[in-house]
Amino acid sequence: MVSEKLSFSHRDLLYERLKKIDTQISEYSFPNLFLFRRAHNYEVISDREIFIRGIAYDGHTYLMPTVEAKDIDPLLLKEMMGTVDFLFPVPESWLSVFPEDKFEFSHTKGEMDYIYTVGKMSTYPGRHLHRKRNLLKHFTSSYEHRAVPLTREHIENAIFILKEWQEETGQGELKSDYGPCLEALGMSEELLLCGGIYYADDEPAGFILGEELNEETFVLHFAKARKKFRGIYQYIFSNFARILPPKYRYLNLEQDLDNEALRIAKASYKPDLMLRKMRVSLRR
Repeated sequence: MVSEKLSFSHRDLLYERLKKIDTQISEYSFPNLFLFRRAHNYEVISDREIFIRGIAYDGHTYLMPTVEAKDIDPLLLKEMMGTVDFLFPVPESWLSVFPEDKFEFSHTKGEMDYIYTVGKMSTYPGRHLHRKRNLLKHFTSSYEHRAVPLTREHIENAIFILKEWQEETGQGELKSDYGPCLEALGMSEELLLCGGIYYADDEPAGFILGEELNEETFVLHFAKARKKFRGIYQYIFSNFARILPPKYRYLNLEQDLDNEALRIAKASYKPDLMLRKMRVSLRR
């Protein structure tokens, strides 16, 4: 067995492997793994197959496969699972591979991804989203606004937004995703990320950064904005959803990690799906 700390040098090994896994789960992305490698102490494990070994936010160890579970030798999989607390994140569609008499299944709410239809995020339809429409209208009528691609010449403005966002959180940098987001901005081209930056009254106001997760789903790894511009988040989500290529049907806004403020914010957009990420462990 060979174990290496996950680094950018593993991009060529992992990028296409993960892209071939047809899932909406946000972790199945090399940029996601790379940017949060320190938070989870990720290692690349090679032993007749390639796995990612990590530590969950609750301290448990896990293995993440880099191919679908059905394509892994069952004996090898069982052997490898014996070295950690569980296999994670496992799509529910894979559970048929794991006989219930030999495996146990669980999931946590804080790890569920929030999935929305692009159409919903474009227009905020219906009475349940009327407040989002009102905030969007307030923003567009209150500020001179423009949206442009988040290209290299706008990165410094995005960093300015990020730093102000971090100050407004009132948290230390190690308690937020400030570090991963800053790194993502600096390496967006190398990581094949794309997004938009948004200006209000000629000031940098917000940005979005993400990537294609599968043929139908775009994942937003980061969405940051300045509180001084009321309605900015409603504007950036709506605008970005409107300009996405029509093949994308869904936006993944990732998990809330049991953060109450994040949970309230993401739930307020009325997700179309709360995507469970299963933990699969050996029966003892």
